Amino acid sequence: MDNEKKMNEMLEKKVWAIVGATPNTDKTANHIYHTLRSHGYKAYAVNPNYTEMEDGSKCYACLEDLPQVPDCVDFVVPPKVTLKSLEEMDPSVHPYIWLQPGTYDKEIIEFAEKKGFKVVHEGACAMAAVRMR
Repeated sequence: MDNEKKMNEMLEKKVWAIVGATPNTDKTANHIYHTLRSHGYKAYAVNPNYTEMEDGSKCYACLEDLPQVPDCVDFVVPPKVTLKSLEEMDPSVHPYIWLQPGTYDKEIIEFAEKKGFKVVHEGACAMAAVRMR
């Protein structure tokens, strides 16, 4: 399946986890989190370094702590963190993975696809894609 088809399929999913979300309003992860929420998505902030976002919403330490299983997991972290997370994740539980620019390399894409995740990458920013819908 090509990247655009996967993007469209994932954008139909309404519950997202933003791994790397931060209360720092200067960071892209913060903008992605709020853009998804403002466009009708249920977005969960995931970052073990924070307990809440700047708007007072809860920030969770890990995917397992979320009150529901997200339909899509969006990564906004360094490639090393992305790979470690993907190694620990089960694609039957979290099949849809969106990798923001700068969160992956060729090896991470190959690993994720071989493991069975549906992966969006190739410079695809979820924030821009949501705004274009």
